[in-house]
Amino acid sequence: MSNFFALLSRMKYINRWGLMRNTRPENLEEHSLEVAVIAHTLCQLRNTRFAGSVNGERAALLAIYHDVAEIFTGDLPTPVKYFSAEIREAYRKVEAVSLRRLLQSLPQDLRPGYEPLLFPQPGDAELWQLIKAADKLSALIKCIEEEKAGNTEFKQAASAQLKSIAAMQIPEADCFISEFLPGYRLSLDEQE
Repeated sequence: MSNFFALLSRMKYINRWGLMRNTRPENLEEHSLEVAVIAHTLCQLRNTRFAGSVNGERAALLAIYHDVAEIFTGDLPTPVKYFSAEIREAYRKVEAVSLRRLLQSLPQDLRPGYEPLLFPQPGDAELWQLIKAADKLSALIKCIEEEKAGNTEFKQAASAQLKSIAAMQIPEADCFISEFLPGYRLSLDEQE
């Protein structure tokens, strides 16, 4: 018996933004899908507009699994996770144990196919940079959605995400912000 997929299905029970008042909760499962879609888009932008040659499908797949350790750890709020180098290092170790536990929940013969999705691989550094940008863009989108709903608590978080994305100096993320982000501020009727 393997409980790998049953464990993955628990992503829908892991709520994000635990220290913030949310007008609508966001769970890990929906966040991971959004990050996958955005990561794929960033790859398409890189390949189409910036003479890149990255695998968007692999980026999307890695993004789906990028936070699965939180099935066991929960979503540790950013201010806690990055409070100090010691806490960040301890959390990395906990994440590694969680990922190993998840991998071991698979039948032995399937593990080699999933290990490269759970643990960073040498050739994926460029993809992980884009996935990190996609993760931050997803957080920014959450902030915009909360602000649209009248929740001013996310105003500072939105500003912090924009600064963080700008500091990454990823032109594809800048394209996403200028071309696609404005649509998130519109109602469905305004988008037609």
